[in-house]
Amino acid sequence: MKNFRFKAIEKVFDRKPIEVEFPSVKASDYYGSMTFNLDTMQEYLPKEAYKAVLEDIEEGVKIKRTVIDQIAAAMRSWALSKGATHYTHWFQPLTGVTAEKHDSFLSLRNDGKPIVEFCGNSLVQQEPDASSFPSGGIRNTFEARGYTAWDPTSPAFIIDGTLCIPTIFVSYTGECLDFKTPLIRSIEAIDVAAVKVAKLFNPEINKVRPTLGWEQEYFLVDSALYYARPDLMLIGKTVFGHSSAKDQQLSDHYFGAIHERAVNFMKELEIEAHKLGIPLKTRHNEVAPGQFECAPIFEEANVANDHNLLIMHIIPKIARKHNFVALLHEKPYAGINGSGKHNNWSLAANGTTNLLVPGKTENENLRFLAFITATLKGVSDYEELLRVSIASAGNDCRLGGHEAPPAIMSVFIGSQLTSALEEIEKAHDRGDFISQPEEDANLDIAMIPEILLDNTDRNRTSPFAFTGNKFEFRAVGSTMNPASPMFVLNTIVAEALDEFSDNVNKLMQDDVSKDDAIFETIRKFSVESRKIRFEGNNYSDEWVEEAKKRGLSNHSDTVDSMYIVKEDSTIEIFEKYKVFTKRELMARYDIMAESYTKSIQIESRIMGDLALNHIIPTAIEYQNTLIKNAKGLKEVLDNKTFSQLSKNQIQSIKDISEYISSIKTNVESMVEERKKANRLLSAEDKARAYAKQVKPYFDAIRYYVDKLELQVNDELWPLPKYRELLFMK
Repeated sequence: MKNFRFKAIEKVFDRKPIEVEFPSVKASDYYGSMTFNLDTMQEYLPKEAYKAVLEDIEEGVKIKRTVIDQIAAAMRSWALSKGATHYTHWFQPLTGVTAEKHDSFLSLRNDGKPIVEFCGNSLVQQEPDASSFPSGGIRNTFEARGYTAWDPTSPAFIIDGTLCIPTIFVSYTGECLDFKTPLIRSIEAIDVAAVKVAKLFNPEINKVRPTLGWEQEYFLVDSALYYARPDLMLIGKTVFGHSSAKDQQLSDHYFGAIHERAVNFMKELEIEAHKLGIPLKTRHNEVAPGQFECAPIFEEANVANDHNLLIMHIIPKIARKHNFVALLHEKPYAGINGSGKHNNWSLAANGTTNLLVPGKTENENLRFLAFITATLKGVSDYEELLRVSIASAGNDCRLGGHEAPPAIMSVFIGSQLTSALEEIEKAHDRGDFISQPEEDANLDIAMIPEILLDNTDRNRTSPFAFTGNKFEFRAVGSTMNPASPMFVLNTIVAEALDEFSDNVNKLMQDDVSKDDAIFETIRKFSVESRKIRFEGNNYSDEWVEEAKKRGLSNHSDTVDSMYIVKEDSTIEIFEKYKVFTKRELMARYDIMAESYTKSIQIESRIMGDLALNHIIPTAIEYQNTLIKNAKGLKEVLDNKTFSQLSKNQIQSIKDISEYISSIKTNVESMVEERKKANRLLSAEDKARAYAKQVKPYFDAIRYYVDKLELQVNDELWPLPKYRELLFMK
């Protein structure tokens, strides 16, 4: 009788690639066909209403009620023409995934006759039950009311016959309970601050928006193997598994030819993404076997964020059609690369000008340096806040290992930009800097266009790297809502930009020319942010020591990094820019602690269950076979021969006994620590107990289980092994 593992393997080998039926038209013809975008709005709305909507969105003011009713009617007509039967407010609660409550377009008149109904009230606001969503104590358990409110800046879309309307989510008392609300608030904050600085260089700039280009990494595993691994099913990662003899050592999977099954999945993913207006551009194999990446064209941060959450919804959905399961966890397999979500962030002025691109004139390059140094200043001043923005139990497993950046926040800007800032710091004044000798022209402000994409290296070990026209925040975890690091980054840079413009204005009041005042502020910010700049190997032990000397934090896990959320400096900056109230911030602190505890608690439970109910019985069964064989040898051999021939066999029996005993002892101790932690009342204390008292048993238990995997007969081992999970059939 074959065990479940071998039945799963047989099923995998029976797989045939699933062909994808391509649309008969170009991608540009169906791009955005399932979104209520501006083109669709223009088609369905009267001219005056459409013009009013554009003006209101452009100016960031509330859309007039009469126009909202017209939009709702147009949206209903469009949705019905696409076969939609329901609508939902699509929001981002603090669970880390999106949420939706579907309502039918079908309604009844007073006389009982059915009608199709969707009005302005339905578009603007819904009242989902908020009682089961994390609130961090903002509401009492019996207070179920929460509100979702339409975000008109992000297009509605249709998926699975449901009109999805992107919304914010707030409590009955008005506090935000989601990720979108603080992101929108931070976008408004950096807009105001960045426009003030940009106007120093070009008075016609009246709007600055952060842009985001995310890169989403994920693994694909055959569904049959996935369902034979309870750990993958419950937590999206393997708690046991010895390394495969071959995994990523040869780097032959990275950018290699995409497996036929995987490429068919990717084709369908792109078709569905393009219909939903997600501008997917790139697809490729990642470093680890079975690991892949997709990435879109840059968009405004709010829309890009929605699109990332949507892609995380449709990747698993389409994977199932191709007999895969998509693993979005940061570290589904030990010993090989984990998955991140690189957030490429920049600032766009008036919708077209990238403020992080060097220009062709002195004025443009001063502007470039102003925004570069303001970003460096923000990150330097709030590096711990940036660190906690990407903290989670899953990302703790990834940071600092196998090409993931370390937990120490630093910024890489490249050798040429570093040299330019160093020369600025040394210059007595702007004139001294500009009049450098000809051979140093590459350091002159007027020559900064030489710092082009091709001349800026990409330091893969840096968590926050300038890559020519953007900053790439590489430490973000693959399962994360990218809004979290984005609203932190927007806020801390907004403060730095405000400080920049204030400093320039102060110097100008002292009769310093504007250009000189800008130059002096650039120099000031460059000096003050020097500690955060690092061009070397972030993986090295030397950097750990150097970072400590510089006063940079090195929080290896979520629990150690969390304290900064409660600090006065954090509360002050978020309240200053109206991103969070203190009450909202403290609620998120408790939610972060609770989420961490539950993640470790669930992993602990599945580890104990697999060890006691799957691994140990299998090991005992194999051990009994060895004992029976040894007894048989003793019966037919003389003592001397038996002693010589059975030496290794008896040692194996002893080793298995030792491993079983160690596993059982560690599991029992882990369970006791879990019970102690569960008795703690404080969310913070409980999270710390799980991090420091429960989690350390994970490595010990895994060590002995993985030893057994190498000892026990392959035909008996109950869990699909890494060599089977990683390599696509």
